[in-house]
Amino acid sequence: MDDLSGAFAQAFRLIAGFDPDLLEIVTLSLQVSLSAVIVAGLIGLPAGAAVAVMRFPGRAVVIAVMNAMMGLPPVVAGLAVYLMLSRAGPLGDWGLLYTPSAMVIAQTVLVAPIIAALTRQAIEDLHGDYDEQLRAFGIGRSGMITTLLWEARVGLFTVLLAGFGRAIAEVGAVIMVGGNINHVTRVMTTAIALETSKGALELALGLGIVLLVIVLGVNALAGLLRMGVAGRAHA
Repeated sequence: MDDLSGAFAQAFRLIAGFDPDLLEIVTLSLQVSLSAVIVAGLIGLPAGAAVAVMRFPGRAVVIAVMNAMMGLPPVVAGLAVYLMLSRAGPLGDWGLLYTPSAMVIAQTVLVAPIIAALTRQAIEDLHGDYDEQLRAFGIGRSGMITTLLWEARVGLFTVLLAGFGRAIAEVGAVIMVGGNINHVTRVMTTAIALETSKGALELALGLGIVLLVIVLGVNALAGLLRMGVAGRAHA
């Protein structure tokens, strides 16, 4: 019990003292996950909005696939990215395996379907309210997509926050394609797993506390934004 109390005390000292190793790991984690969410947003937001607005054969199948991809197992995503980036893979010549770029790709693969599916749901609800009005102004499909994305911007920001929360907490896929290399690809989740296995609980607990604060902060911000959107809708 005393050892655990001492580990917690040392963990808080590492955080309060801005330990260089801890800061390096946290900074890389934020860089990788934010980059992944930006790329996933550029893919998922317009894709989800397009599926919500457009009507085409097989649309129900596309929606079912989008929803199913939200539960894509991280190790499967990691394996797919690994095979693509390995020396024998189609992108092997790029030399991205075991780099932060590979981790961004893996997290993007996991997050983009989540953003696309949630965007489709949000835009489809909004489209039902604005469809006749937009048609009356002679706005085409592309214009509708742009307009609806803008109108739903606050709600969609919560979608991006959900994607970030999923990305920052990921461990399986990023360790497969990043390799957990010290000072190169070590992020919070992989470092926590490694340090715990080594019995170095101080750094693991410090990183765990920081990760928990980030995830709780993101969820709290998303909740406040949802409450604001609901309040405006009832006003």
